[in-house]
This record gives sequence, structure tokens and C-alpha cells, in this order.
Amino acid sequence: MDLKEEDILGADIARHWYYRYKAAALGRAVSALPFCDILDVGAGSGFFSRHLLSESAAQSALCVDTGYTADRDETCFGKPVYYRREIGLTTCDLVLMMDVLEHVDDDRQLVRHYAGKVPKGAHFVVTVPAFQFLWSGHDVFLEHKRRYRLPGIEQVLHDVGLEIVRSFYYFGLVFPLAAAVRLADRHEAQPKSGLARHSALTNAVLSAVCAVELPLLRMNRVAGLSAFVVARKP
Repeated sequence: MDLKEEDILGADIARHWYYRYKAAALGRAVSALPFCDILDVGAGSGFFSRHLLSESAAQSALCVDTGYTADRDETCFGKPVYYRREIGLTTCDLVLMMDVLEHVDDDRQLVRHYAGKVPKGAHFVVTVPAFQFLWSGHDVFLEHKRRYRLPGIEQVLHDVGLEIVRSFYYFGLVFPLAAAVRLADRHEAQPKSGLARHSALTNAVLSAVCAVELPLLRMNRVAGLSAFVVARKP
């Protein structure tokens, strides 16, 4: 998760249309999966794993991020959340990599590293920003290395031995507007976030658009701002 965006949105992050509906899409993506314990890689505050602790039968979350200053333990909805800078082998059976792989030089190595720490049958949910032609100062600000198409991120996971279960784009209905804004700014050299606090009306309108798309998200392999892949360790 992008900590710089968390810093911008602060306590409003759970109400912001983008993160609210990305969490909702995550819930849909894992709704049919059997899992008990979450490993959240590059977790930041643990926003997405805490969402699943609230909305699913998940029993615990292990959040890993090199940005933590110290290990600590908390509870969320009466369930344990462990924040760690690094981990060894774990029995976690759901691995989240939410907007993580675009930050590292070797995306395959990062997936391979954590795939080696979880048991056979564990599922992975990976999200990445979509379409390289949308590269802008937003990506520079967030220190991205690349953006992906679905076949590209599927290939990354396949190359490290994971089986693709399903994949799709999300934020397809807002894609034309976002693409127009990004393309207009593509020659802007200054790093700047494209995410901001919106007025209540703007946030409500964009939320309504994303809500319309949500029931159909697994069918979208055409376009969107975010690529989702669900995979399994055989």
C-alpha cells in the first residue's frame, strides 16, 4: 500500500472513493476462497487486511513492511494483527500484495520470496497500477518502477510457479476520465499525487460509479486503473 497516499488522505482513507471501493473489490475477489490467516506484504497501516478482518471470516493478519520502526501487536475487531519488519515461515493461507510490486526492481523475486514462506494451497491477491501509457507525475511521486497490463502481471506470477485463478481490471468506468487527466499531464516532470481529498459531492458521485461496476468486475479484462490477479500456490 502506498504510504504517501495514506499520509495525504489520513483518517479519510476509508471514506475516499478509491480506497473504499478497492477494499470492496478485494472482498469480492476473495469471497469464494478458503482462508483463515492473512499475510499482508508491504502493508503500511494494514488498511486492506483490517478490512478483511472486519468483513470476512479471517482470524488474524500478519502485516509485513520494511518501513515499520519496530515490531508491534494490536487487535482489530477482536482479532490479532501482527506488524513485523520481516518474517520467517508462516501458516498464513492468504497473501495480499496490494500495490506493492510496482515499487521494486525485481517483482518476480519479491513474489518468489514470499511464496516460499507460505504453505501449499495458499492464495495470493495481487493488485498493480494498470497501463504503462498512463505513466505520469503520479507514478513518479509514488516511486513506481512500472505499470502493468493483465497478461504482464499474470506472467510474473506464473514465472514463479503460481497458478492463476482469475484476473480482471477495476475502476473501468472512471478509466476514460482518469486517462484523459493523466495523458494531459504526461509531460509534466514534477512528481505529484493524482489522489486527493474531494468534496462530499465528488466523492459520492465517484463512489456511485464504482458501485455500479462492482458486481461485474470479474468480467472486465478490457481496461481499468487497477489490475487484480488471484493466484494459488500449487
